[in-house]
Amino acid sequence: MRLNQMLFVTLRETPAEAEIPSHQLLLRAGYIRRIGSGIYAYMPLMWRVLQKVSQIVREEMDATGAQECLLPQLQPSQLWQESGRWDTYTKAEGIMFSLTDRSDRELGLGPTHEEIITTIARETIRSYRQLPLNLYQIQTKFRDEIRPRFGLMRGREFIMKDAYSFHVDEASLKETYQAMDRVYRQIMTRCGLKFRPVDADSGAIGGSGSQEFMILAEAGEDEILYTEDGNYAANTEKAVSLPPDVQESPFSSYEKLATPNTETIATLAETVNCSPTVIVKNVLYEAVYDNGMTVLVLINIRGDRDVNEVKLTNELTKLAPQYQAKTIISLNVPDATAQKKWAAKPLPLGYIAPDLDDDYISTSKNVVQQFLRLADQTVLDLKNFVTGANEVGYHVVGANWGDNFTLPELQVDIQKAKAGDRAIHDPSQTLSSARGIEAGHIFQLGTKYSVAMGANFTNEQGKTEPLWMGCYGIGVSRLAQAAVEQSYDQDGIIWPVAIAPYHVIVIVPNISDQEKMAVGERLYEEFKQAGVEVLLDDRKERAGVKFKDSELVGIPYRVVTGRSLSEGKVEVVKRATKESQDLPVESVVATIKQWIEAELRDRR
Repeated sequence: MRLNQMLFVTLRETPAEAEIPSHQLLLRAGYIRRIGSGIYAYMPLMWRVLQKVSQIVREEMDATGAQECLLPQLQPSQLWQESGRWDTYTKAEGIMFSLTDRSDRELGLGPTHEEIITTIARETIRSYRQLPLNLYQIQTKFRDEIRPRFGLMRGREFIMKDAYSFHVDEASLKETYQAMDRVYRQIMTRCGLKFRPVDADSGAIGGSGSQEFMILAEAGEDEILYTEDGNYAANTEKAVSLPPDVQESPFSSYEKLATPNTETIATLAETVNCSPTVIVKNVLYEAVYDNGMTVLVLINIRGDRDVNEVKLTNELTKLAPQYQAKTIISLNVPDATAQKKWAAKPLPLGYIAPDLDDDYISTSKNVVQQFLRLADQTVLDLKNFVTGANEVGYHVVGANWGDNFTLPELQVDIQKAKAGDRAIHDPSQTLSSARGIEAGHIFQLGTKYSVAMGANFTNEQGKTEPLWMGCYGIGVSRLAQAAVEQSYDQDGIIWPVAIAPYHVIVIVPNISDQEKMAVGERLYEEFKQAGVEVLLDDRKERAGVKFKDSELVGIPYRVVTGRSLSEGKVEVVKRATKESQDLPVESVVATIKQWIEAELRDRR
């Protein structure tokens, strides 16, 4: 492609809305253009990158026997109501764009496609002879993000590959799940990315197990906890750990102490001269279920630990049936305004005890009249601990379960693991932390959707059973930007060869120099004939502008018809290392082609 014929506009200044390097560089280099909040146009260079990522995904998926299809983006609400996710996606998480057609039928723009594919399965799969089956698509998704940011990382419209598999049993599902694990590792490797697979929470999609594929980058929104032995890695939403050992309590008898101005664990520990590990922290949450019921949740957790709200949400979702509900639509630590809606009297905030009385909850038909009491595992074995006294300015010390307080029956793991904790699989290992960008996620859905939506098959014995399902997603547009976030320098983007929009850019510093222009034209044609993707910078611009643009855009190899042409050579610069060398004009095409082929071969 000739740059003078291309829609090619670069920016010298960084747009104000761009927060992270990859977003800044993609805007400055003319890869994307902002149309609205979380909405971007893919310009010609970016579209080539996305096509390359998609092709790698397609090749790897096809190699497993998966079949490509295309599912509708517009989805009837009744299918989501069948699965029980309509309220979750339109109210709780609120990420689905919903609309009403001229006949007052509710529809949603697809953020994901489990309901659609399950509908197809129940109408087309009849027998075990049709299984296993794996269908995938590459298309645009829509999610109404609360705060769209970081360009393509968290947009409201994005390109994704999602696949769905169907099986006769769990063993078959796990076989495909492992195959998709291998495929995703191969996709990331071929794209030239540094990544780490991690255990993950399944979220609103559900299922028995899931794994994320994190592209390692400091700007990543997700924190990963891992061990150096390589045997454990998990998103912090899912991570488990052994917390530090409990220090011995300095108290041997139960008593109430005046502790003014000790609303925080740090001030309390300093005032009574004890370790936070011997403090029972009592945290109050307000959970609202999809049927409108509000449940006040009182959590006991060790003073040096924090509540993992994802784990808490999962535990509360499990309890939804006892409140005649299906899911949670909100979970918050109630502020003063929220408390006015249900608090019968002022709460002793900062001084709450595990036995906070239910009479703090006012009578209301939409509020459960008892606290839901949960004890985190970190408090179960505490002895002579410190906790609130249900009176502002006072705590109790030397307390024990059974003697002074009743240990809640519901005992859960809802603590937030963090770097420095000991690993469950090997306590001699400690957890380290890294940042990552989620680019892929695979799920074992089990029979969640097939049971809810009546997607069954007939087994070998003629018995009707629900289909076992898996789900496997890769954010194509997110992966492309993540590659930039992982590989750039002060001058611009450094694309991996496999997904670069072009492999080579030929620069003619002065297009009025007929000899240099002729050589540039010749090399451009020879690269094309050799199957090398090439740009020719034949613009009427200064040489410095062309060099800066080539570095900003990030084409892997730059060929310059400059001063060395008098010796029958051209300058070749490798973008990744900025290594420069002069190569004979006659051999430069063959040499660079060999470099490209070697790079692609090494990534397979």
